[in-house]
Amino acid sequence: MEEQMARRLVAAEGKKLQQTGLVARTWGNISCRIDENHFVITPSGLDYETMTARDLVLMDIRNGVCCGAHKPSSEKGVHLAAYQTFPEVGYVIHTHQTYATAIGLCGFEQLAMTEEEAEKLGGIARAAYGLSSTEKLAGAVYDAMQSGAKVVFMVHHGVLICGKDREETFSRAMLLEEICKRSILGQPKKKPRRDQKRQEKLLHILQKHFHYVGICDTPAVLLCAAGRWGIPAQVDDMAQMIGRKIPCCLHVRRDMLGLLRKYGAVLVPRVGVVVSAGTADDVEALKALVAKAAVCCLHVRATGASATLSPVNVAIQHYHYVKKYALQKDGEA
Repeated sequence: MEEQMARRLVAAEGKKLQQTGLVARTWGNISCRIDENHFVITPSGLDYETMTARDLVLMDIRNGVCCGAHKPSSEKGVHLAAYQTFPEVGYVIHTHQTYATAIGLCGFEQLAMTEEEAEKLGGIARAAYGLSSTEKLAGAVYDAMQSGAKVVFMVHHGVLICGKDREETFSRAMLLEEICKRSILGQPKKKPRRDQKRQEKLLHILQKHFHYVGICDTPAVLLCAAGRWGIPAQVDDMAQMIGRKIPCCLHVRRDMLGLLRKYGAVLVPRVGVVVSAGTADDVEALKALVAKAAVCCLHVRATGASATLSPVNVAIQHYHYVKKYALQKDGEA
């Protein structure tokens, strides 16, 4: 494929992935093969809404050398592994899609799919955990692909999806999410009780103490709040933005302000999750994160599995986000 065409395809696809919910913010990444030895990939920390074809980074499949005005995506290693493994693959996306991420925490053996759907996905594998952006993660994905799988669940992280072109890859991502959504366990069959007056009163009070606050009250979030057990960090992006847990606040008047200052996200029965951040954009990002984290938490509880990230891994990722990524996104680094 001609390089400029590849750049335009990837730049346009970023916005499309956001619209479908397969990625949010700058999470996730996309690449497209140009020829036998090169591909272009989305840059690190640049919003899909403002990214242009010129912002993409050119990479050499043979040695991983990159060329461009920006740094390549921090997950360039998993894309490199895909192109090195499959000469026929022309397009790769790494998504943070909700239901596939949740399924990946506990294994995919019980996915409710037909033989035809399995064939369309091009094979599925599950990569062992490695910290985001590390050689360990790229190596784990490479090992998983040796089975021939074009779809790889990255435990605690998301999914890598390969295809011969943009259409096949995107179709696989959408099909995978549909299959995983019908296979998910522990989700509420109807929306739990929500107290709108309590939500409004709490927001009114918190807006006096925080510049930017919001509430996420999806069915999964409300069920977690009703259960009062809190949500542990099971996915990398939650670890990065929030830390080791989303606690549940049972005594709002006594504990709410302190918990929200410490964690940035707090479960409240009959309200949902209250979030606070430094910008309105960060509030929306947190709401998306906690919605996914709640789905993951309920699925893991229903399977009886253990899928909580280690305190060390959480601390590393949270520190990296606060000190590097958040500043980069705000144009300070």
